[in-house]
Amino acid sequence: MSKHLVDIDEEALAAAQVELGAASMKDTVNEALRRAGAGRKAKVREALDRLGRRRLAPREQAWR
Repeated sequence: MSKHLVDIDEEALAAAQVELGAASMKDTVNEALRRAGAGRKAKVREALDRLGRRRLAPREQAWR
């Protein structure tokens, strides 16, 4: 983990802390970030699978 100095909306932080049931500011921010990025791996996997199923020109002809 790394440390960052950021300006945080105190009202939004308090609301998120209650919503997430987090004990601290650090826990609140980390949980919010985890939830925000939770679907990313699945979306990337799906996009790569879709690309893998495509019929592409042979590599030798790709730039011609």
